[in-house]
Amino acid sequence: MDFLVHLAKGFIGMFQAGGAQFMGLAKGILPTLICLIVIVNALIKFIGEERINRFAQKTTKYAILRYTIFPILAVFFLTNPMCYSFGKFLPEKQKPAFYDAAVSFVHPITGLFPHANSAELFVYLGIASGLTTLHLSLEPLAVRYLLVGIIVILIRGLVTEWITNMMLKRQTQSTETTQTTT
Repeated sequence: MDFLVHLAKGFIGMFQAGGAQFMGLAKGILPTLICLIVIVNALIKFIGEERINRFAQKTTKYAILRYTIFPILAVFFLTNPMCYSFGKFLPEKQKPAFYDAAVSFVHPITGLFPHANSAELFVYLGIASGLTTLHLSLEPLAVRYLLVGIIVILIRGLVTEWITNMMLKRQTQSTETTQTTT
């Protein structure tokens, strides 16, 4: 019987711990996230969706902007997972590389802009808790995390675009070979 009582206490204790964690978030990060989301949505309304569309088409013209500025804006304004919809401004052959860059940036942005990927905030907060335990500042970590993320998304975007182009060439050559043999 003691075993069942202990099991029941552990079971309800798990939910109590979850509730305590939720209340900690409700007092800390949630109000910040809500304010950030409201401001981002207000900016989109003030600027206008058509202007944002034109700007997005201009920023995808050059590879360095396509795999740095464009994914940063997508992740910041639309957050994860909506940010991938920015790919609609790109030709089909560039969409895989944009997706790779955007999906690689949803973690590095979290330190400075937690609204961008709040579902994965625990990754950053896990690292941050170690620093706060040591009484170290989180801002340098967040900035470094963001800068390294920008370098990584540029490299990943360029490499994925190169791989995609190689595969498309092979597919085209294979199709041409098949057509000439029939």
